[in-house]
Amino acid sequence: MDERIRSDSVLALGKKLVDELGPDRSVDTLSHWIAHYIAEKMEDVEAATGEARDRKMSECSDAILKLWAHRSELPNGQRPFEDFEPIFDVLQSLTLDDPTPRYFRQVMSAVDQDDEDDPARQWLRIVSGLDDTARVLIRYCLVIAAQEAVDKSREWVALAETIVEKDDGDIRTVRFITDDADVLNSENPDDSERIKIEAMLKRLEAFTNLSCTLSSHLRGQLERTTP
Repeated sequence: MDERIRSDSVLALGKKLVDELGPDRSVDTLSHWIAHYIAEKMEDVEAATGEARDRKMSECSDAILKLWAHRSELPNGQRPFEDFEPIFDVLQSLTLDDPTPRYFRQVMSAVDQDDEDDPARQWLRIVSGLDDTARVLIRYCLVIAAQEAVDKSREWVALAETIVEKDDGDIRTVRFITDDADVLNSENPDDSERIKIEAMLKRLEAFTNLSCTLSSHLRGQLERTTP
């Protein structure tokens, strides 16, 4: 990336952080001091020229990036992805983009190698289908839960993407949820979005068939045992 573009991006991120930590946001003294310190650094950069500007830009950039690295430790109401934190907690035990079954992984591996006509194997394949569909349903629920947070986080993600070489976990998660939200809320989905929606729909329709199979089995059990 061109150094000038990167510098402008760092300054844009710094301005956003200063706005969030500014005096109208909280009574937190440390936050005010940090905001004031970075604001002064940015003013120094704007006022400098030549080699002095390069040196001051380096100092300013270091301060902004160090603050960004500690974003999760900022006070309540001032953390960039604070609205996503409940979702981060849920996702700690989930890997929604991993196709590997969450439950019965060894069992399902063995099932794939056995006789497809075996009734027991057929029921175990239902387990695999439920596992797969649960991931789709959870993704959809997370998107609904994150609707307001998605819009608030777009600017943070856009700013971070231009200066951070390797995404942190919170940024990857926010982008993951945001991408799903864009697909599910699109009024005119493009080809790639349609493929994604069709894949999710296929899984849900398969889940409906599995539910009908299980419902029929349980209904039959009741009918056989009804006096």
